[in-house]
Parts: sequence; C-alpha cells; structure tokens
Amino acid sequence: MKDETTGTRPQAQPTNAQPQPGSGARPGGTPAKWQKPASGTIDGVVVKPLRVIPDDRGRLMEILRSDDPLFAGFGQAYMTTTYPGVVKAWHMHKAQTDHMTAVSGMFRLALFDARDESPTRGTLQEVYMGEHNPVLVVIPPGVYHGWMCISEREGMVVNLPDRLYNYTDPDEFRLPHDTPHIPYSWQRRNG
Repeated sequence: MKDETTGTRPQAQPTNAQPQPGSGARPGGTPAKWQKPASGTIDGVVVKPLRVIPDDRGRLMEILRSDDPLFAGFGQAYMTTTYPGVVKAWHMHKAQTDHMTAVSGMFRLALFDARDESPTRGTLQEVYMGEHNPVLVVIPPGVYHGWMCISEREGMVVNLPDRLYNYTDPDEFRLPHDTPHIPYSWQRRNG
C-alpha cells in the first residue's frame, strides 16, 4: 500500500527468516507458552470483500485493478492448489506484498505479525476465504502466512505479488507448519 501523503510504499522492517536453533529467539516476539497470543487485526493486512456478478452465462469477479488504492504494483500472477485438509504454512517475505484470493474451495488463512516495529507485533489473524467468502487479502512484508484447505475438494488460490519471484535469491522465508515459534493450531474445528 502507498502512503497517501508521500505516494511511496513503506519499507519493510528487517525480519529474521528463521530463528537459530538454541537461540531462544522467536519470530515477532511470540508470546511464551503461558501467555495468550493477541488475536485480531494485523496492521497493514487488508481484507476486501469481492463482488461476484452472476448472469445467465456464469459469474465474473474482479480480483484487483491497477487503479485500486490497494494495488502495490505488479510482479507476476500465479495459482496454487491445495488438497482437502492440507496445510501450506508458514512463509513470509521481507520485501514482497501479496494480493491473494481463493477462487475455488474454502480456506482458513492464518497470519502472524513478525515485524519488529509493528504496533501489532505478535498478533494472529484468521481470514476465511473462498467460494463462500470471496475476499482479496493484502499481506504486507514481514507477516508470516499460511492456509489450510477446509473444503471437501481441492481448492485454488491466486496470488498477485508486487514483485517477480527471484529464483537465485528468493524473498521467501519459511517455518514449519507446526513451529513452536508461532502459537497457532491448524487442527480442524468441529462441534
């Protein structure tokens, strides 16, 4: 997103890609096990409802336009699929802004603010996205994110990042889906 006063994109704060084993460091200052993590809205994450326009021929849904204030630039467009019950997490970018939506199936998207200077550092946020909740989610640099496909069939996510993927020096930092450094459970919720 651009700063309305200067017209420039805020610079990402440096973030550790992965804590060194035995260092005791936790991304984003993850609360100790006895502390309840903050839950709510992460600064800079935007969830925009998308309008689906149906007619006799089918449906149309605009995902992102270059004249949208949320548009941070275009690097590339890609899609990825996830099978039912599968988790794809955690990853983060130091410089890239993601603009993602789910075009088929349903997903529980989880986000964790790991930015040192963020007012919402350590906050978790969940977004349900997909056929039953068409939204565009803007994820700023420094926010770990991942998802679980909660539909009964394969789901598809489309991402429009503001930067090209660099195969020789990727802006991609990963943690395992079950890392102790992010206090989140991917367990399916029933009841």
